[in-house]
Amino acid sequence: MRSRRDVDVAALVDQARAGHPRAVGRLISLVENAHPALREVMAALAPHTGRAHVIGLTGSPGVGKSTTTTMLVTAFRGRGARVGVLAVDPTSPFSGGALLGDRIRMTDHVLDPEVYIRSMASRGHLGGLSWTTPQALRVLDGAGCDVILVETVGVGQSEVEIAGLADTTVVLLAPGMGDGVQAAKAGILEVGDVFVVNKADRDGAETTVREIRHMISLGDRTEPGLWRPPVLKTVADRGVGFGEVMEGLDKHLAWMRDTGELDRRRLRRATKEVEAIALARLRERMGGLRSGQGVEAVAREVVDGTLDPYAAADRVVSALA
Repeated sequence: MRSRRDVDVAALVDQARAGHPRAVGRLISLVENAHPALREVMAALAPHTGRAHVIGLTGSPGVGKSTTTTMLVTAFRGRGARVGVLAVDPTSPFSGGALLGDRIRMTDHVLDPEVYIRSMASRGHLGGLSWTTPQALRVLDGAGCDVILVETVGVGQSEVEIAGLADTTVVLLAPGMGDGVQAAKAGILEVGDVFVVNKADRDGAETTVREIRHMISLGDRTEPGLWRPPVLKTVADRGVGFGEVMEGLDKHLAWMRDTGELDRRRLRRATKEVEAIALARLRERMGGLRSGQGVEAVAREVVDGTLDPYAAADRVVSALA
């Protein structure tokens, strides 16, 4: 592993803020590789973060997440915004590799210096994201992106972690992908701020819209002042319906600012990020405990019946303290 001396963090951050894609890519690579200079990188970026609108896009495989992301990039660039895209691809549980193919679908913007697109492997992390996604978001935010689009892996019935990471969560659906009950089982009705039924030119689109609206109406979002998620229709490969989607995103951002929800969501996000880093540090320290105090040593006593799990945990915590 390279040392801190191999990386001029201050120069990289200055170049990234000036819009140099290579510098942004280098910083994200430092994040993904857990480079020793990572602490210095995060410290240098901290004063420049907290400005980007983070939009998460999630949905089942095949609903058109990459095409929708491309259309949203086009719409935001039309407003003059600097846009970052993090596309998370699944890591194979068999080969350990990942086909980082989402950038192939976003060729319309590869030459635009105000658009940065990065594919990231999930590396076995559940929830539809990579474990390094929060820090990669900080890099793009600190690099001056006005909007960051996070495209998750194709979610099933548990991978809804994006709701804790994004300011606004867009849930994509398509006709023929299951009824409203399936959507409720997947948990997406709770996490969605804007619902988009893509491929709306297909049969069954109106039925899908009606079912999702009905399922949302059964929830607890009818009180005055609460956000009521819109259910919109698009045909992403033809660019149809994105005026309404942009309007929905704008309204949700304005509602969050007016109600203080934006600050609450970002506080929750930062809390989880700090907890994750702290737990990682504790695991490192546990691995470095001297013989007889480590987790494996006390676990052996639990297996032998000479120590119960709670007493074993107390012994490890005492050793860490």
